Amino acid sequence: MTAVGIDVGKASLDLAVEGRCEVARYPNTAAGIAKVIRRLQVLKATRAVVEAAGGYEESLLEACCDAGLWIARANPRQARDFARATGELAKTDANDARLLALMARLFEGRLRPYLVPPPRQREMRDWLRRRAQVVVTLQAQK
Repeated sequence: MTAVGIDVGKASLDLAVEGRCEVARYPNTAAGIAKVIRRLQVLKATRAVVEAAGGYEESLLEACCDAGLWIARANPRQARDFARATGELAKTDANDARLLALMARLFEGRLRPYLVPPPRQREMRDWLRRRAQVVVTLQAQK
């Protein structure tokens, strides 16, 4: 099994393969996500773990599911607790990606795959997100 960890940020995606030192960085754009998916397909990755990052990970999760790849979203608190348990106190994007790959390897049977919501539910989520943005803007205007 190939275990992969992907640390998601607003601007970038850091991809680490368990057992390898290097961490690849891709832009968090449609083109960058397409490159990540191609890399995962080449690696024949059977497990990929992404840490929830305030919604920045959703497009990656949905694209991986659409491509037929197995991917899971990890709770940030649990991922941080896992890092502390391994003795890793530094918090960098590369370290987070490596630890997520290790987490994918060790918790292989316990992680649940991400399931893409139906199109109607995705649309509703997007509208609710937009409504929240408008409410914040209106409150700032007052």
